[in-house]
Amino acid sequence: MIRQPIIVVMGHVDHGKTALLDSIRSSTIAAREAGGITQHIGASEVPIDVINKICGKMINTSGAKITLPGLLFIDTPGHEAFTNLRKRGGSVADMAILVVDVSKGFEPQTIEAVNILKEYKTPFIVAANKVDLITGWIPQNTTSVMESMQHQNSYVQQEFQNRMYGLMGKLSELGFSSELFNNVKDFRKELAIVPISAKTREGLAELLMVVTGLSQKFLESELKIEVVGPGKGSIIEKKEVKGLGMTIDVILYDGSLKVNDTIAFATEEGIATAKIKALLKPKELQEIRESSTKFYSIKEAHAATGIKISGTGLDGAMPGSPVLQTTVPDYESQISTEIGDIFQTEKKGAVLKTDSIGSLEAITRLLKSDGLGISKKGLGNVTKRDVIDAFTVNASDPAGAAILAFSVIVDEDAKEAALSSGVNILEGNIIYKLIDDYKALLDNRAKDITKKIENTTVFPGQIKVLPNALFRASNPAVFGIEVMVGRVKPGYVLINEIGEVVGKVKELQNDGNPIGVLKKGETSAVSVEGPTFGRQVRENQVLYTRVTDADEKLLTKEFLHLLGEDEQLLLKKIIELKRHAKGKS
Repeated sequence: MIRQPIIVVMGHVDHGKTALLDSIRSSTIAAREAGGITQHIGASEVPIDVINKICGKMINTSGAKITLPGLLFIDTPGHEAFTNLRKRGGSVADMAILVVDVSKGFEPQTIEAVNILKEYKTPFIVAANKVDLITGWIPQNTTSVMESMQHQNSYVQQEFQNRMYGLMGKLSELGFSSELFNNVKDFRKELAIVPISAKTREGLAELLMVVTGLSQKFLESELKIEVVGPGKGSIIEKKEVKGLGMTIDVILYDGSLKVNDTIAFATEEGIATAKIKALLKPKELQEIRESSTKFYSIKEAHAATGIKISGTGLDGAMPGSPVLQTTVPDYESQISTEIGDIFQTEKKGAVLKTDSIGSLEAITRLLKSDGLGISKKGLGNVTKRDVIDAFTVNASDPAGAAILAFSVIVDEDAKEAALSSGVNILEGNIIYKLIDDYKALLDNRAKDITKKIENTTVFPGQIKVLPNALFRASNPAVFGIEVMVGRVKPGYVLINEIGEVVGKVKELQNDGNPIGVLKKGETSAVSVEGPTFGRQVRENQVLYTRVTDADEKLLTKEFLHLLGEDEQLLLKKIIELKRHAKGKS
């Protein structure tokens, strides 16, 4: 049989994700009361007859024959609904709707959603919401935004186009070619933008038509399921409910589950099993986050659907873990394969603690794409042990130690340990923001290291003694110089063209003002202890900074990237001069 596709609604807070689904649900209250729309696990099953009612004559005129039983919308807040709908190599979600407020455009969670969708290679469309807020917009009694547009004045139509072009421009920056849905020539190459108003319901017809049409055209083969086969699903959330104990919210995407079936799932210790005591759905218009009195029991559930499962042994279940009925052949290895290398770590990098496997995987993917490693991973609170581990990994440079805490609590003793050890704990509930904060930390750390290196290390420098610029012959010799390559600073020792020591830079001055460092192309007066001008130093002579063996090793092994190409060549020459001088002695 063909199951209904699983559609995840994503977007920035307050852009209208929930309002969109409320608009769809409230449009057919009578149908819901008769069982037409059911809600559970923050999910809404919208049957095909409701879609037909909202789309109306649009379906008839299109000539399309809809074979899907309906659509399953997932509306759990935040990114968790998506990242926890995971399976090996991708997501359980078949498609996503990215809701964008046309008056605000792309905001932090919008961009995060796009990045996550790109990572999981999940097809999506953009619902450009709140078109009714365009100045002068007059709502029409229709669910078609294009029909409504015909009744708007020219100013509103122009402003509408401007808002759409703005979205297209931003999507182009993010790597997507997009068009208004009715101008798309190839839905596989162009991202469809559907204008809507969740408040007035204008555009719902086009949105549902596009989602249904694309699902049927491109996903039909993936929607074929075994209705009576063993159940396969994904844990969205785990929570304790009064009267039920520990429960898990599951999206069932294949097969069926019955009361007394045994299910398997992943825990941090390995694969565990539990016997289903109850399958639950909330009563009409109730959210599954409420108490057990708001639910009613069912004996059997079929894909694709959302259910709450009560049973013994669920305490260790991890959100984002696959759920398989134990009658699935080799279920343990299947779960292990789906979990894959999510908990695999590297020798260096941050410690990562998250609220779910989905979050862990999403952050790992994004960090890896930026070339950043993770030394330890886990679910749940940040503990003192995590701080110790972060410090140990970065013992040589504690200032670089970091713990990324995504949507989890930091224990008080962990905070105290972090303060005393210098470990950085970065907290957040927006993935991209947390990663950006970590990058900023690493960037500042790199700048601090660079500054420290530049203050304590002798860099290669080549200078020329200027003609007619002698101010004192000796004790110290003071004369004019120009830096030809690299840099020179007070404290640097100068050598001549055969590697012999000429003297030590005491001071650099310009118009009587001291200079901390002189770089390529710059000139100044220099005072040098040791030489007598006319003997060890002369006009137009080329001198070099002496790079010690320790500095040579540091620059060539770890910090060669701090040198330009000409400085790297100069360093080689200075090394040769040093060897020549040693050989001569």
